[in-house]
Amino acid sequence: MQLSPVTKPPPTVICYICGREFGSKSISIHEPQCLKKWHLENDKLPKNMQRPEPKKPEVRPIGAKGSYDIVAINEAAWQSAQSQLVACDICGRTFLSDRLLIHQRSCKPKKTK
Repeated sequence: MQLSPVTKPPPTVICYICGREFGSKSISIHEPQCLKKWHLENDKLPKNMQRPEPKKPEVRPIGAKGSYDIVAINEAAWQSAQSQLVACDICGRTFLSDRLLIHQRSCKPKKTK
């Protein structure tokens, strides 16, 4: 029985807005659509909960050939996506701002015994 060679999956890139992973080719299609969706959702929020537009993290090329460190790019994008989360005033959990309103409908303060 011959074993098939282990193939490495293609590298994925993290969206700096939503934090989801995409292929290196599809991220350029996803990001403009994700930002448009972010604006639509942000505009629906009360003024006090609206957030500033997320900025794409800047990662400088490394190496003599000007190549990019995919790990550094993904780390910066993940941190950017996490910074978009808003903490619940009641329990402290973090959510995307449009999901926070839904969460707060059912979030109750913990009862002290």
